[in-house]
Amino acid sequence: MKFTKDHEWVSITGNEAFVGITLYAAEALGDVVFVEVPEVGKVLKKGDSFAVVESVKAASDVYAPVSGEVIEANDSLTGAPETINAVPEAGGWIAKIKLADASELDGLMDREQYEAYLATL
Repeated sequence: MKFTKDHEWVSITGNEAFVGITLYAAEALGDVVFVEVPEVGKVLKKGDSFAVVESVKAASDVYAPVSGEVIEANDSLTGAPETINAVPEAGGWIAKIKLADASELDGLMDREQYEAYLATL
């Protein structure tokens, strides 16, 4: 699993990546009440906003940690947005992306680096 400074995570299997928000982001948002998932087929560039997570506190854009095409969206979040709070780094994934450039993963943090980054916030 890799992480961004914007608190997204990406889990890679082959040339596909599950993407979601981190536990830190889920806790900072509070109770999630709505999730707008991306459309399948949407082409993303690294850094693009591709989803919205809305909580009782705020709405927050989710940014693509890698470039690629959305090949699956977690539509179950529409009816059960609280899944993001319950299991943000597992069942709370937002989209599955077919990677366009695997080398973009090199710029992301591993868990140890991400936890060190969180300690600076």
